[in-house]
Amino acid sequence: MTTQRSSSRARTRVGPQAGPASSLDVDALLDDRRTGIIVCCGSGGVGKTTTSAALALRAAERGRRVVVLTIDPARRLAQSMGIEALDNTPRPVRGVDPAAGGSLDAMMLDMKRTFDEVVESQASPEKARQILDNPFYVALSSSFAGTQEYMAMEKLGQIHQRARAEDSYDLIVVDTPPSRSALDFLDAPERLSSFLDGRFIRLLMAPARGPARMMSAGLGVVTNALTKVLGAQVLRDMQTFVAAFDTLFGGFRQRAQKTFELLQAEETAFLVVAAPEPDAMREAAYFVERLTEDRMPLAGLVVNRASPTPPGSLSADEAMTAAARLRRRDPSSRTAGLLRLHADRSRMVEREARLCERFSAAHPEVPRAVVPALAGDVHDLEGLRRIGELLADG
Repeated sequence: MTTQRSSSRARTRVGPQAGPASSLDVDALLDDRRTGIIVCCGSGGVGKTTTSAALALRAAERGRRVVVLTIDPARRLAQSMGIEALDNTPRPVRGVDPAAGGSLDAMMLDMKRTFDEVVESQASPEKARQILDNPFYVALSSSFAGTQEYMAMEKLGQIHQRARAEDSYDLIVVDTPPSRSALDFLDAPERLSSFLDGRFIRLLMAPARGPARMMSAGLGVVTNALTKVLGAQVLRDMQTFVAAFDTLFGGFRQRAQKTFELLQAEETAFLVVAAPEPDAMREAAYFVERLTEDRMPLAGLVVNRASPTPPGSLSADEAMTAAARLRRRDPSSRTAGLLRLHADRSRMVEREARLCERFSAAHPEVPRAVVPALAGDVHDLEGLRRIGELLADG
């Protein structure tokens, strides 16, 4: 599915000629009217949802007409934005500063509803109803591995097409699914469309494409074996689904290809989000390499929840030495405990700095923003504004 592209704009963002790692200019990215899509990607639990919401809010308050699409099952985004419930329809966010003339809508992916919409748009009403009511389709559209990632990209394509037609938004911010692997977001469309067009599905199609007497003996043996494993009713449901869905296979492949090409387009910018932890930074490195391989425009890396540098000029070793000296004089010394805490925090900052330096040594062309951890969770627009400020200062 990979499509090669040549984009001078993307190459100026990330490329061998970019030199040492530089700071990511978030405001320049948001203010660039050529940027129509920002995709926040990374492994689960690194703050993609908060980053996406903060970027969307900051862009809206700098004059952009923004919609943010989240795929976060915890629904923190709705709470942060003061919306009782997000669904598959964009909802306006109240409280956005109107001074710059921007606006902000938010929505949460409804995986099954999005799949239903694709079927309804591609099939006749009768055929669509036959598919939507099929038990195998219900299972596929609700829980098949990769469906969520596929439908996230499908919804992005729908929003982009509608925004172009209605001139409703000039920036779409996408919070990618909390997958076990960040690479799932790019692989899922190919995986799902390959499944729908694969040998197993074609095998199930054989009875529907010709009289039973035309089936080969080998196919009959396989069908009997599948019946024993899956059960006759399950197999019938699958065959009925495949027969009804057959005319849509090509459409799914074309839609997946179109969205993949949209992700490669000059108007798209990827932000890889990571936490300053070995696994998350390793995943970020994999993602950067994959984006580069697929020639997708990478804007930079956001390192979330970095430990703040403790006040004072004492190094970790100096603090530990002083703490040990005080402990010998007074085992219950509170000052010694504070010095040990200072040393622990200093060493944490040093470890995180080494992780970032190691990443930059391997990927010196990737601009970076480091966002310090806040004392508490983000639960309102003020918290998102603060994150936006830290992103811009990072």
